[in-house]
Amino acid sequence: MKLTDIETFVVGNPPPHFGGRYFVFVNLTTDSGVSGIGEAYCVPFEPHLVAKMIEDVFARYVAGQDPHDIETMWRRVYSSGFTQHPDLTLMGVLSA
Repeated sequence: MKLTDIETFVVGNPPPHFGGRYFVFVNLTTDSGVSGIGEAYCVPFEPHLVAKMIEDVFARYVAGQDPHDIETMWRRVYSSGFTQHPDLTLMGVLSA
């Protein structure tokens, strides 16, 4: 089973914004037709920018990977950066 597609959804949260002003959800799909929905737990930037960041990281490092091999996906993403250290931005992107 391999991850093949991702869709991101930005959902506004009306006042009083319990849980934040926005939520960013993702729908991941595999080559066998299995899909799952997740949520980014940290949205440090404008939510549509975070959605694009999630899509970019998926296209570069996650597409084609086995969805059960979470440790390998984390290591691929973290080792791709300049510092090779986790940061708040990547943690939010990968949380989705």
